[in-house]
Amino acid sequence: MITLIRTRTLNALRTDLTEAETEAEAARVEAELCLEQSGNLLNSMERAEDEAEELRAELTRATTDAARFEGELETLRAQSLLDTEDRQALRTLLRTTRKQNSRADRVYVLFHHGNLHSIHPTVEAAEIAAEAEGAPRSSWTTHTPGAALPPACEVTWRVQPLPFGTTTP
Repeated sequence: MITLIRTRTLNALRTDLTEAETEAEAARVEAELCLEQSGNLLNSMERAEDEAEELRAELTRATTDAARFEGELETLRAQSLLDTEDRQALRTLLRTTRKQNSRADRVYVLFHHGNLHSIHPTVEAAEIAAEAEGAPRSSWTTHTPGAALPPACEVTWRVQPLPFGTTTP
């Protein structure tokens, strides 16, 4: 069988074929673009996953560091409190030492019948010691610096200030 095809039909078929080939070529180009874009998307996704892993690792390190720093902060706070307490104790000791040093240029000696009985930092302490030994207030005297001393046998109790480094008369 011989088939007769008209020229118009043949031209229409050729035109359709050309259009189909053009569409197929456009579809191929579009498919290649889609493949390229999907490859780029896969690469981007892999980079994003790698970066996400790096960020997770960095977050873990930051969390560990934060916990360590928190522990160090607690230690430093405790040390700071101890330092503050130490400074306060040192200030108190310094204040006490300064008070004692301000009185340290002399001592007060308590004599009983002219014999050394005890040494005290203040007149009041010497008087209290004499009264503790049973001395009535009327039976002992306080010596004024520069004044003549009464004979030891005449005075039962006597308080005499003496500078450091001197001997009793």
